Amino acid sequence: MQFKSGLGWKACYDKDRGLFTASTWGMGTTSLWEITAEIWSAIWPGVTSDAEAEDLIRTGRHLYMDVNDRCGPPYTVVLDSDYENLCPWSNVKRGDHVWSEELTDAAVELFASEEKNRGQRRKKRAEREKEKSESGKKNGQHIKEGGRQKDGNR
Repeated sequence: MQFKSGLGWKACYDKDRGLFTASTWGMGTTSLWEITAEIWSAIWPGVTSDAEAEDLIRTGRHLYMDVNDRCGPPYTVVLDSDYENLCPWSNVKRGDHVWSEELTDAAVELFASEEKNRGQRRKKRAEREKEKSESGKKNGQHIKEGGRQKDGNR
């Protein structure tokens, strides 16, 4: 793995997987990003400041965000559940107050800044819903008897 870093950011190129990732931090937040080869090439020595490097990194796909900015209780948003596999070099620890999958899905759909996550989140949501549906069928739920739905627990 090759690394580039500056004040408030670090980027990694995993040659074995052809994967570019980065981390940004400061002012009570830590985020992980999937970036492109173009961003990797541009951030150093191409940029003149750490702020410019961070701005470029933030154009990538957001994977993870941990916030403890003293404006409320700390929270963690896992935008891509594969963040640990994508960024094994990072030392982020999942916080105690992690947003639910449903809340994260809603935020990704709402905020334009998370547009790059929509396809991935929609696919994972469909998989969760399919799994939940199949699990319900196996447990005897969703079976109609005499015009009434039978719940396996009643």
